[in-house]
Amino acid sequence: MNPMAINVEAGKTYWWCSCGRSQSQPFCDGTHKGSDSSPLKYTAVKTGQVLFCACKQSATPPLCDGSHGCVAVPA
Repeated sequence: MNPMAINVEAGKTYWWCSCGRSQSQPFCDGTHKGSDSSPLKYTAVKTGQVLFCACKQSATPPLCDGSHGCVAVPA
């Protein structure tokens, strides 16, 4: 699964879905409740586009580390 290119705003907090169940990927919609998963907080350092991991296997979550040969999907 390819990363998702998302425009973020400096200082704004985003909650990345770590379980893969959310219907609003790559962000959490609360469907993890009752499981052992928890969303991961991400606060944007600067305004711009970042690549959020969609496969949930990045070594640098919530951002894609490219280890799966992924290609960015435009926002």
